[in-house]
Amino acid sequence: MPARFPFARIVPAGLRWRLAGWIALVTLVCTGIAFAAVYRGTGAQLRSQIDSELSGDAAEFAHNLTSSQVRSPAGVERLASVYVHNQPFGASSTFLFAIVTGAGTATNRPELLAQARPDNDESQAEQAQENRLSRQLLSVPPGYTTLALPDVGNLRLVKRTVHVRGGLRVTIGVGEPLANVTHAESGLARAFVLAGVLALLGALLGGYRRGTRLSRPLRNMAAVAARVDTGDLHPRIHDLDGLGQEVKVLADAFNHMLDRLTDAFAGQRAFVADASHELRTPLTVIRGQLEVLAAQPAPAGAEVRRVERLVQSEIARISRLVDDLLLLAKAEQTQFLRIESIELGAYVRELWDGMSLLAQRRFELGSVPRGTLRADPDRLAQALRNLIGNAIDHTVAGRGLVRMLVQELPGGRIGFAVEDDGPGIPAIQRERVFDRFYRTDGARDRASGGTGLGLAIVSAIVEAHGGRVAAGRSPEGGARIEVELPGFSGEGARVGERDARPRSSQDAGVADRVAAGLRPHA
Repeated sequence: MPARFPFARIVPAGLRWRLAGWIALVTLVCTGIAFAAVYRGTGAQLRSQIDSELSGDAAEFAHNLTSSQVRSPAGVERLASVYVHNQPFGASSTFLFAIVTGAGTATNRPELLAQARPDNDESQAEQAQENRLSRQLLSVPPGYTTLALPDVGNLRLVKRTVHVRGGLRVTIGVGEPLANVTHAESGLARAFVLAGVLALLGALLGGYRRGTRLSRPLRNMAAVAARVDTGDLHPRIHDLDGLGQEVKVLADAFNHMLDRLTDAFAGQRAFVADASHELRTPLTVIRGQLEVLAAQPAPAGAEVRRVERLVQSEIARISRLVDDLLLLAKAEQTQFLRIESIELGAYVRELWDGMSLLAQRRFELGSVPRGTLRADPDRLAQALRNLIGNAIDHTVAGRGLVRMLVQELPGGRIGFAVEDDGPGIPAIQRERVFDRFYRTDGARDRASGGTGLGLAIVSAIVEAHGGRVAAGRSPEGGARIEVELPGFSGEGARVGERDARPRSSQDAGVADRVAAGLRPHA
């Protein structure tokens, strides 16, 4: 289950509030970490300073006792009393005591070491508790200790045993209240709380304003998307200069996507209109001829056969158009191709021999690189037949040139080029010839059998193979269509020879017998 935003229940779920909440949370955490570090560091530094002062005071106290010539316990007790009474005790001064074996205790705060009676309206139980806490001063082991004492608070104590002249043992203690440390830590805590509150408010305000600025292009995108959803593809996101790089990239991609959608919808509408027009024409012809035939009470047999031939021709044209449209639709599917290894020399030779029987032209085939090509043989043959068929249709019978060149390219690629000496393709139209239903001139009308889908099919097949197709100009001034495909493994040799021959009348007769099965449609 995804983690929920910490402020989701107390603030709106908008981007601005979420961003402000996260910034405030990070600010709060960082402030807390800084407070903990400074608080602990300040307390540790002050306590270390107090320990250092206590160690110096204890050393000075011990030196005062050990340097004296007094040997009796009473004399040592009086010496210690004189020393400690010269050190006044207050909230910021030092607490001293000396326990002399066999003599008593000298201290500048006797109430902390004696059994005191209740005062200040204290009960017997409260005073007994204070007395128990006071007795800790005598029972703690030597070294540094922190004790909680009545009327004093936390006390930092160092306790040592000193041997004076005559073999006497004296236990000395030096203590200092930690009130200053407590006050310093309390002041630090108050300062951090105030600074944290101000930083939190500043983070919320700054995060909200920054979130508003960052989310503005996203809100604009949402508004544009809403308009696009209603069918309006014209709005775009403008004024991108003041945005961050990431948002600018997103906005540019969004605008580019809308441009692509606009072109796609326009192309779809044009495609539907062209397809409807292409289908309507033969249907109109068929309907008209049937009406003419039906209007005759007893139509002659010759008239029936004429209408039959005309209807069959139009039906064949519709079938070709439907097949081409289905092929273009299938080209967008992942299972459009069935890739296998093709022996390129034999494959190209067989394809060329079949196409050269279709018309009387000067057919030329260059040498073919030896090797194998990973491609769909049926789809590739369909593309090459469309290109050769286009070249045949745009050249003069008998003396027109149709040439195919095959060349191995770097990077395991193979190039096919089909050239002719026909009228060629104007430079301004060379990119559009691969659009559906596009014709370069009025001569290629429906009566010639073309639908304007031949080169679109070539482009779809080549792109499905991961290749590219381009139109150019042949050395003879006609058209040159280049196809480049990946997946070729060459063997370093070329097979075949140049085939430059016009088709004879006998070849043309053979062409008539195979045209129905081999002729491509441009």
